[in-house]
Amino acid sequence: MADDGASAKGMDSVDRSNELGRLASHIIPHILNLYNCKSTALDYEIYAPNAEFEDPLMQAHGVAQIKSAFYAIPKVFSEGKMVEFTVEEEETTSGSGEIRIHNLQHYKVLGKEIDMKSLIKLQVEDGKIVRHEDLWDENPLWNRKTVSLPLVGWTAETWRRMNMLVTHVLMGFGKDQRPVH
Repeated sequence: MADDGASAKGMDSVDRSNELGRLASHIIPHILNLYNCKSTALDYEIYAPNAEFEDPLMQAHGVAQIKSAFYAIPKVFSEGKMVEFTVEEEETTSGSGEIRIHNLQHYKVLGKEIDMKSLIKLQVEDGKIVRHEDLWDENPLWNRKTVSLPLVGWTAETWRRMNMLVTHVLMGFGKDQRPVH
């Protein structure tokens, strides 16, 4: 197992892939494009077809819904980017393991700036992400397994799922967006 503690600030124009482990060096540049509102169809090729994405607002199943979730960010926020991050990697077998990205995200909405700490956990199998969790303030997601009252956890899961489905419809069912220059 490798534990690579690579870090960066504002990695927009700097290639730090030589500082990352084998799993992360392939995946991190694409994750940065997603969070920096610069993603293209190519960036989503890091996901397995049946990959899942989950954060406190959405629960996505499949690449098309993951595209909708990330393509929606610049529609809601006038600015969105990951400004600092550190990467830890545990490769369990060749091409499989977990990548953890401790980060600070910066957003601007309606003129108000929001900075948020986050822990992104990526489960990788055969070089593809199968599960992507974005844990805001590094808190666990509310679901039936993490909340003591199962009905509360079920309600949180259902709300995130419905929010994703509405976003998916509004974003054209994951239709690729043209890059904005």
